[in-house]
Amino acid sequence: MSRDEWITDFAARLGLSPPTAEEIDDLLDLAATAAHSSHRTAAPLACWLAGASGRPPAELKQLAEGVTRPG
Repeated sequence: MSRDEWITDFAARLGLSPPTAEEIDDLLDLAATAAHSSHRTAAPLACWLAGASGRPPAELKQLAEGVTRPG
C-alpha cells in the first residue's frame, strides 16, 4: 500500500478529506523541522499538536520554523 493510499483510507475512516499535495508538503516539512531541531520523536508529536490546533499546514510550518532552543 502506498503512502497516499494509506492516508486516503485513514482520512476516510476519520470522516475527513485527505490532505492536498501542498498540505502534504507543508506537513512533511513541519515533521522534518521538528525532527531535525530536536529528538526525532518530536515529529509525530508536533503533527498531533498540528492536528489538534486546527490551523492550516502552511501556518503550522511557519510556526515550527520559529521554534528555537532555550537560552
